[in-house]
Amino acid sequence: MSSREPLSKEQIDQALKDLEDWNFEDNQLVTSFEFEDFRSAVSFIVRVAFEAEELNHHPEIFNVYNTVDIGLSTHDAGGKVTATDVELAKKIDAL
Repeated sequence: MSSREPLSKEQIDQALKDLEDWNFEDNQLVTSFEFEDFRSAVSFIVRVAFEAEELNHHPEIFNVYNTVDIGLSTHDAGGKVTATDVELAKKIDAL
């Protein structure tokens, strides 16, 4: 299976077992992070950007003050979750 092919619901459920604080909502892997302040939140976003660029895979990132919300899906796969989304979620968790 290609890393850009949509995962089945069962594959997503299995992947979520290894992704703490991630959920599957509206065809995306989603999570939220809260930081001490805005500067820390933006620093985190920059680190996420470097990881995403390395995979040539770009998440939806929303920031309000010290909170960062992330949504992962693959546009090339019709906006569905793929193995690349799972890989990026793991890299984000490692930050």
